[in-house]
Amino acid sequence: MKRTDFYYELPEELIAQSPAPNRADSRLMVIDRNSGRLLDRRFYDIVNFLREGDCLVLNDTRVLPARLLGVREDTGGAIEIFLLKRIDDIRWETLVKPGRRAVKGRRFVFGGGRLRAEIEDVLDDANRIVRFEFKGDFMSVLDAVGSVPLPPYIKKAPTEEDRERYQTVYAKNDGSAAAPTAGLHFTPELLDRIEKKGVDLAYITLHVGLGTFRPVKEENIEDHRMHTEYYNIPPEAAEKINAARDRGGRVVAVGTTSCRTLETAAGSDGRVAAGDGSSGIFIYPGYRFKTVDALITNFHLPESTLLMLVSALAGRENMLAAYRHAIEERYRFFSYGDASFITDDLTERKQEG
Repeated sequence: MKRTDFYYELPEELIAQSPAPNRADSRLMVIDRNSGRLLDRRFYDIVNFLREGDCLVLNDTRVLPARLLGVREDTGGAIEIFLLKRIDDIRWETLVKPGRRAVKGRRFVFGGGRLRAEIEDVLDDANRIVRFEFKGDFMSVLDAVGSVPLPPYIKKAPTEEDRERYQTVYAKNDGSAAAPTAGLHFTPELLDRIEKKGVDLAYITLHVGLGTFRPVKEENIEDHRMHTEYYNIPPEAAEKINAARDRGGRVVAVGTTSCRTLETAAGSDGRVAAGDGSSGIFIYPGYRFKTVDALITNFHLPESTLLMLVSALAGRENMLAAYRHAIEERYRFFSYGDASFITDDLTERKQEG
């Protein structure tokens, strides 16, 4: 398939620059993965489309304040360091801008000296290995001097509100450079309602890297090289997921990150194994899903690997038609935008009371 098979025109004003005032008040498009039929709802209605016996799988990664703005120790020239991957207690793989200032041995200062950094190595892909110097706990220092790593299509400067809203309410394990944005719509109250309906909640972890924003440049999508990300599936989560399959319930992934983790860890029988590893799976039309039956996800960039993934689940024509409908109905797109639920059943089962 060609990259251009996944292109659509998006008016710039539909790219959400801020979250909805209330998380669960975002809009929700429910998409029948087989017929392409659509329903327009609000996100809090998601509970009506889940069934007793389902298992909802959520990614509990926590977004780091991974963007560091500082200066050169010798000249005071501005520098930006973006944390990508932790190597050990003091070393990180990073993205540095401008790269010409980040030569081996050069030193930088952040937060008035609370954090210092030295470029230890320059990698083949131009990322830098940085060694940090600080007093106390690194995460505490980072929380004080770092800022929220909003995606490049959000043009505003990060605010204090973003520290809360660009994080799921169940975020737990530090490590992501970007949020698992499908989960941003959930509130504790909504999760409680879902559990009371008889749906299991299973928490897994995949640390989202900047590769999630990496464009597909190859004309033939099969030539695209996927990035890899660390994941962990606790034993309790694996038990809940496999139990749902055994009893005939659905495995509902919250976000493409949960989906890719489950499909990476699944055996040929669809059962997932507990443990950690690295996921570099590239899912596009033609892929046969082993574990995931339904998916909650936001609206994705044209020609992106994420749009290719949802097209694998619901069909390319169905998804492009759904995106045309979203544009006509003025849905909000991308990280702070509205959500979709790709499912096999449009029946609404409202809770009593």
